[in-house]
Amino acid sequence: MAIHPQLPNAITVVRIPLAVVFFVLLLIGGSFGDPHLGVRLTAALLFILAISTDWVDGYLARRFEIVSDFGKLWDPIADKLLTGAAFVGLAILDEIPWWMVIVILVREWGITVHRLVVRREHVVAAAWMGKIKTAFQGVALAWALLPIHVVIGFVPWAIVTMVLMWIVVALTIASGIDYVIAQVRGARSSR
Repeated sequence: MAIHPQLPNAITVVRIPLAVVFFVLLLIGGSFGDPHLGVRLTAALLFILAISTDWVDGYLARRFEIVSDFGKLWDPIADKLLTGAAFVGLAILDEIPWWMVIVILVREWGITVHRLVVRREHVVAAAWMGKIKTAFQGVALAWALLPIHVVIGFVPWAIVTMVLMWIVVALTIASGIDYVIAQVRGARSSR
């Protein structure tokens, strides 16, 4: 079966407007105390759909050997827009602490800016630890966004959410350090 060579890139690009629509719906839906639970659920499901496309575009690119520099560069950017929108939205709604969001966003966008700066020399693909971090962020954010509190109660939901966010912060910091070490080693070996 042949697929169009630009399909993975198209899926990546679609994630960008989905992030915007998701963010607007999340803010309209509000926190769990607000009467717009259906809008919040729609936002959560849109996030899950959008974050799932990250796996789909990567799988297609590898499976059909159509990995591109565009995809290597823009796939992480699309991911960071989507997850960043979720983190910021949850902080605006006062469901996770701003300090966690700031730590996560500084790492995410710092590395993204670095990738953009060095893209003329070489394209930096996501490392395995960064991929684990992104996958865990997706799971943790999906948990935090879904109205699971209706089923299990607010306190258990809040406890699990905070544990997941602490793990996300730890993985974010660890993968950031791993990225910096890899770049320093790469720069030394190229001299």
